[in-house]
Amino acid sequence: MSKSENSPQGTSCDAITVMFDGSCPLCRREIGLYQSLAPLQTVSWLDVSKDSAGLDTAERAQYMARFHVRLEDGHLASGAAAFVALWLAMPGWRWLGRACQLPGVTPVLELAYRGFLHLRPYLQRWATRAESTLAK
Repeated sequence: MSKSENSPQGTSCDAITVMFDGSCPLCRREIGLYQSLAPLQTVSWLDVSKDSAGLDTAERAQYMARFHVRLEDGHLASGAAAFVALWLAMPGWRWLGRACQLPGVTPVLELAYRGFLHLRPYLQRWATRAESTLAK
């Protein structure tokens, strides 16, 4: 029920499409965790950092700056809403997705996500150094 996809475009399908930054060591680890699970619905994975994603420069920058999920109806969820959509499709995470759908929870999660985005460059450098050290 999990597949790779080459395009973020689309209007309606039977799968959600997770658009992630595969050049980010933090993102790779987190997405790897989700990919190791058997999703509750079909999930397509699109590494927007790759040329094969078929994105122009502006689209690539948009998708790499924040986490995005294209829903079955074609709607593009971003940030906290995208995580909620992904969690609802993942076994062991669905409870968190449901909890985040309670009134007021997703906006608070979005504020926390925006705070994380400010720290992300520093955490990426740390994770890259850690990966280099482990590779030795």
